[in-house]
Amino acid sequence: MATETKESKYSGSERAAIFMMSLGEEAAAEILRHMGPKEVQKIGTAMASLEKVSRTDIDQVLREFSDIVQEQTSLGIGADDYVRNVLRSALGDDKAEGLIDRILLGRNSKGLEALKWLDPRAVAEMIRHEHPQIVAIVLSHLDPDQSAETLSHLPERMQSDLILRIATLDGVQPAALQELDEILERQLSGKNTAKSSMIGGVKTAASILNFMDASKETTIMDGVLQVDEDLGTRIQELMFVFGNLVDVDDRGIQTLMREISTESLVLALKGAEEELKDKIFRNMSKRAAEMLREDLETKGPVRVSDVETAQKEILAIARRLADSGEIVLGGKGGEQML
Repeated sequence: MATETKESKYSGSERAAIFMMSLGEEAAAEILRHMGPKEVQKIGTAMASLEKVSRTDIDQVLREFSDIVQEQTSLGIGADDYVRNVLRSALGDDKAEGLIDRILLGRNSKGLEALKWLDPRAVAEMIRHEHPQIVAIVLSHLDPDQSAETLSHLPERMQSDLILRIATLDGVQPAALQELDEILERQLSGKNTAKSSMIGGVKTAASILNFMDASKETTIMDGVLQVDEDLGTRIQELMFVFGNLVDVDDRGIQTLMREISTESLVLALKGAEEELKDKIFRNMSKRAAEMLREDLETKGPVRVSDVETAQKEILAIARRLADSGEIVLGGKGGEQML
């Protein structure tokens, strides 16, 4: 029986980072190849933030993992339980849940849940000929980034209408969701049922648009505003775009700056208003601000798509910090917690 170890001072992600860094670059890279983008980003961030980890702490993390392997392996425990136990111990409950879903649930999912495991282009091909209301329900059920990419692969003439339908979607009856789930099961494999009927709404529409390319976002919003100006305005109020960072307080900007690379910041600021640039400069040391100005001045012409990509990356970090309560984002409709 494995002995109990004292509670670690590191978070689950940090323990995972310590464990992987102790394996060496080649082995760590092999493990990361089996993880999704979000998991890789979180563990990568933990790796980058770790400083002065003592040999004692490394030994404790390795002992924890070794104890679990010795305790669980070949004792008749089910494979699924073994995976859950190892991941939760190595990564912590919160971090492990998403990975457990990806490993254990994704392989057997059906219906709506199964769509989350498909490439957005494949999802678009599957639903493009369905009734627009069905498509809106499906898009509302997906994660915003996957939904945005799926929407971009659907015909342009449908996109504004779908955002309107998503924004006005006020929940779906469980029976209707179950029926849709069964329809999709005939095209997919696995097993799962809808967990919630609370999908759709103005916030969902805004979240999806936040992940769209700027040009497509503008086209879609123009179409929405033409049909329903009040609804379009409500959607815009819930959206948070790069220029809105000027409304974030100084402490929030400083927190954000610690999370982003200089290369991304330079690219993003190439397309920013002077007011936002000045705010960024004010929240840096004098030397750092001078270097950033020099980088901006010496940076040659860049593609608009590269600027938009950098801005989207920074916005994704800002939303993550807002979700964890570290900063407050002030959107077009005023200051709000996202």
